Amino acid sequence: MDIAIYFKTIDTSLLTEGGDVPGNRYAEIIDIYQHDGRFPDLSETDIAIFGVSEDRLSVNNEGCAMGADVIRKHLYTLFSGNEKVKVADLGNIMQGYTVDDTYFAVTNVVSELVSHGIIPLIIGGGQDLSYPVYRAYENLGQIINIVAVDPMFDLGKDSQEINSRSYLSKIILHQPNYLFNFTNIGYQSYFVDQDAIGLMKNLFFDIYRLGNVRDNMDDVEPVVRNADMLSIDVSAVRSSDAPGNANAGPNGFNGEELCRIVRYAGLSDKLSSICFFEYNPSYDRQEQTAMLIAQAIWYFLEGFYQRKDDYPAKARDQYVKFHVKIRDHKDEIIFYKSKKSERWWMEVPVETSLKTKYERHYMVPCSHRDYQDACEDNIPDRWWQVFQKMM
Repeated sequence: MDIAIYFKTIDTSLLTEGGDVPGNRYAEIIDIYQHDGRFPDLSETDIAIFGVSEDRLSVNNEGCAMGADVIRKHLYTLFSGNEKVKVADLGNIMQGYTVDDTYFAVTNVVSELVSHGIIPLIIGGGQDLSYPVYRAYENLGQIINIVAVDPMFDLGKDSQEINSRSYLSKIILHQPNYLFNFTNIGYQSYFVDQDAIGLMKNLFFDIYRLGNVRDNMDDVEPVVRNADMLSIDVSAVRSSDAPGNANAGPNGFNGEELCRIVRYAGLSDKLSSICFFEYNPSYDRQEQTAMLIAQAIWYFLEGFYQRKDDYPAKARDQYVKFHVKIRDHKDEIIFYKSKKSERWWMEVPVETSLKTKYERHYMVPCSHRDYQDACEDNIPDRWWQVFQKMM
């Protein structure tokens, strides 16, 4: 498929910001789709950045369609680390005649990239674009886990048409369904109906309240490591750090915490797409939010080029294996600790006939604390929720 037909070239004036500073800046090492240039050669590309100029279904945040180029202006001034990056910037997918036309383009582009082992990194547009990104995995027949960094669940109402506040319901109700698990990181209770919390728990989805996450950021790492797709609503960051969103509030993650979450995503061998949505330059004082997103992308790239390739589907002699017997529970819990990274996984029992279908899901990322809890006869919540879905 020739995905170049979906893209508009990038304004080359964006590449001149900070150009008088010598060094290995991203403007010089990212393969960029410029006006007079060729479309990037993706044959050796690891990560493909692109924007989506679509905000017609972004609730109370019209203008987020214009965010991608402002983020680029700050991204291109940053210096690369020690890694040799293989990154392309494909330009922007412009608004289609209808929103469905834009969705069609996003789905086709993401499908093509993921099928060739390239990570799409999407900047700009409303968070309803999570839906066409999810549909790309449906095209590939791949059951996935979605993690959203968001102050609310975006469930909307069953009767609503899709928008940035209801895309999750659209995903849940879509048939055939390729969603194995959804996780929310950083919800704020005053934005969430208690019935919605009950629904998420009944679906065995994982939800993490903002205060609990901030109290122990280390616990975020295995959560993000379990994601195939990471969707970030910029309004999850407090307005003092990220004012560039019409729905920005006084509470939320700070900038350093966002960068930490995104770096965890980069380090994950499993993650295959990442999206930054709802950035609106109309509200962005001194382009502070654009700078933060650009720096978060820097951390993602740093994490990606430090991946350990130690997901335990490989030779088990690269892991230390622990068997933990839980009192009054017939199944023992098997833990694996990577000798490369010292990261942990739990194995959830699954019928042999289902192992192929759930091959990416019955090995559950966890922490050393989960192992300690099991040793004290407590079944880790993460293990139990996956076990329920396998039954």
